[in-house]
Amino acid sequence: MFVDTVKITIESGRGGHGNISFRREKYVPNGGPDGGDGGKGGDVVFVGDTGINTLVDFRYKKNFNAEAGGNGGGSKCKGKNGNDLILKVPVGTLIRYGWETDETGKPTGLVMADISSANEPRILAKGGRGGRGNQHFATPSRQAPKFSEDGKAGRSFQVTLELKLIADVGIIGFPNAGKSTLLSRVTKANPKIANYKFTTLAPNLGVVRLHNEQDFVLADIPGLIEGASTGVGLGFDFLRHIERTRALIHVVDGAMLEGELTPLQALEKINAELLAFNPTLLERPQLIAMNKADLSIDEDYLNEVKSYAAQKNWAVYTISAATSEGVDELMRGAAKILAETPQTTDFEPDYELYFEKEREEEFITVEKVKDGRYRVEGAGIERLLGYTNMADERGFAFFQKYMRDRGIIERLEALGIEENDTVQIYELEFDYWK
Repeated sequence: MFVDTVKITIESGRGGHGNISFRREKYVPNGGPDGGDGGKGGDVVFVGDTGINTLVDFRYKKNFNAEAGGNGGGSKCKGKNGNDLILKVPVGTLIRYGWETDETGKPTGLVMADISSANEPRILAKGGRGGRGNQHFATPSRQAPKFSEDGKAGRSFQVTLELKLIADVGIIGFPNAGKSTLLSRVTKANPKIANYKFTTLAPNLGVVRLHNEQDFVLADIPGLIEGASTGVGLGFDFLRHIERTRALIHVVDGAMLEGELTPLQALEKINAELLAFNPTLLERPQLIAMNKADLSIDEDYLNEVKSYAAQKNWAVYTISAATSEGVDELMRGAAKILAETPQTTDFEPDYELYFEKEREEEFITVEKVKDGRYRVEGAGIERLLGYTNMADERGFAFFQKYMRDRGIIERLEALGIEENDTVQIYELEFDYWK
């Protein structure tokens, strides 16, 4: 089954918690704190694999979680690091942040990564840092800290995987123009061929091997129709697979069997869909293949197409995919263009928020909720509450020092706090005293 777009959720592993422990050995009455650190949580890593050509493995399983780090132990034993989660995807997979689409259903999320080559791991969600054991919180004045640090939570993202096949040349054209027949003639691919529209329901790839010339990958893109760029018919489900090609072979039914459209009209309509989907597609060289020469091609129609192609500096070939007439010349023309055309650039990641390094100084909000009541919030102070024993006198003193050092007390006083007023810090509430 060919699946080229899926929506999944990935989550890295949580860091292990630090341990609260004290050294207890015979003849060592004052061993001190020896709580070990928690292990780091596992990362979520994507790797391109040339042996995979579909995203079907992600169709039914939607949630992927890396392993959490192990908790620290006594005797300064560090917890085990969580195993990374390795997700193998086809080469050519684009990873977008979020599940958003436009009104036509086209994914619109910003690019997180482009898996354009094999065996190059890309970390998409970094595992949480392990918490510190109580050994790290000992000071000359606090020699027996009874608190440790919790591990940091992993990162979770909703992402869209979008496969864009990597091929050198894409074959485009209306349904039943002869694209699959052409692919079967020049490669060892065995696409389904029949005399009705939309016989091809998934892109087919094949390798063209020419004597004394470079080999190249040819992709048969399922039949496009008018309105494909807005989702009509097979729509952009397969238009995306053209985006990585360096050149296009535009197959036109030269015997005029495409309804009431002339070959020129068919050519213009497909190019209009490419322009609407991605304007850069028309900047790539096209080779026009007037197919079905064995059924005879009207000279007037051929001249119209040649005139149109000359304006864009595109070559026109008269071929018969059924009998192989003119097919070798078409393939040599494609190889010549590839030799002169550089590789298309990769999709550059434009969403890197998840790669930002954590700041040491966390932003803390201090606000007056109403008369006599104030609220303090911030990631740094939330973590502090996680590893501070507020019931312990020394732990509470450590907490007060943090409040003073970060200027929180000063900001509360600037807002007009008075004695007996209430300060709320997440689940904790206490009365203010000078």
